[in-house]
Amino acid sequence: MVIEGARLGGTCVNVGCVPKKITFNAALMAETIHEAKSYGFNVSETAPFDWATFKKKRDAYIVRLNGIYERNLANDKVEYLHGWAKVLNRNEVEVKLDDGTTALVKAKKILVAVGGYPTPPPAIPGAEFGTNSDGFFEIENLPKKVALVGAGYIAVEFAGMFNALGVETHLFIRHDTFLRNFDPMIQEGITKEYERLGVHLHKQSAATKVEKDASGKLSISYKDSNGEGTLSDVDHLIWAIGRTPATKNLGLEDAGVKLNEKGYVVVDDYQNTNVDNVYALGDVTGQVELTPVAIAAGRKLASRLFGGEQFKDAHLSYSNIPSVVFAHPEVGSIGLTEPEAVEKYGRENLKIYKTNFTGLYYTMMDPEQKGPTSYKLVTVLPEEKVVGLHIFGQGSGEMLQGFGVAVKMGATKADFDACVAIHPTSAEELVTMK
Repeated sequence: MVIEGARLGGTCVNVGCVPKKITFNAALMAETIHEAKSYGFNVSETAPFDWATFKKKRDAYIVRLNGIYERNLANDKVEYLHGWAKVLNRNEVEVKLDDGTTALVKAKKILVAVGGYPTPPPAIPGAEFGTNSDGFFEIENLPKKVALVGAGYIAVEFAGMFNALGVETHLFIRHDTFLRNFDPMIQEGITKEYERLGVHLHKQSAATKVEKDASGKLSISYKDSNGEGTLSDVDHLIWAIGRTPATKNLGLEDAGVKLNEKGYVVVDDYQNTNVDNVYALGDVTGQVELTPVAIAAGRKLASRLFGGEQFKDAHLSYSNIPSVVFAHPEVGSIGLTEPEAVEKYGRENLKIYKTNFTGLYYTMMDPEQKGPTSYKLVTVLPEEKVVGLHIFGQGSGEMLQGFGVAVKMGATKADFDACVAIHPTSAEELVTMK
């Protein structure tokens, strides 16, 4: 049985990966149209980007996916209740149904995979005039001016998309760089590239007040490294300051399930909670908050619980998980950052390989149009095992999946070198580094 209170598919399908990537594709097309002149094309736009039509088609695709998931559940004979669940004990769940009635579900095993929700904005005057990352997908018309607060991948992706689509884009970050969980090469390179592309970065900043005028325009008062300021005539303010596990009102604590100080469900390596028969996985555990991670953990758990003796030890390894940011350009990363590797192995036991270059795509363009590409391999001596791979540049998202397999298998620099380069590609630089 599956119990869901919102739309089937969760965050990824409805207000995350899928509609985000579709919007990213639109932004890439806008960039390509702009760059086509350098290749001899005379492209003239007879009308601005039709956001409203684009949104309508994007939304229709998501609704179609919702229907596919519901039909798949029915075809697999999985019972589906639409409502909000509360765990009563290790074998019982109470569900508040859409009509207001409640149903009591008894089960031998309970899996908590409720994910999370956008972290609420800071308690400043007028914060409610902004929206959150979910609200991005509800914007009906292409804005002229937007402000985003946040330095994680959600804020960075949205800022890149808006900017590529011609929107005046302001990004407020607390430090001097964003994507601060990534390798310094990526932090510094992508931050610099966003500035080159025209994103207005407000570094070391904090919003202090938001006001809304009669026309619906917003004014944002803030403090940053240059002092105090006000950004006016803003169409949308998006708070993208993280996500919070959706564990409130689930009855978990009353049922004895342990949560940590941030509200995440505490689990062991096998997704077991401290209560027998109750399991948890995905964003609600705070391990690695990516959709494919939850899927992989779910498959391992299902195999262990129902797959027979040969799967009794099945569980997901949370090391060397590849991740991509659909920024401009794309970012890819797997394994340890250079600082993490230094802390774990010591600087003297590492050898770092780096390269910076201009991809062949940009050779037809003027210098100010050329985007950067940077790659880094973090290896551990003496065998030069690759423990970290970090890339940004065109195509990094697709590229990382294959290299992720190599890193997961324990490849060394010699293994990379033994692979013949595919020319001319950017990816070949990863197997020809000196």
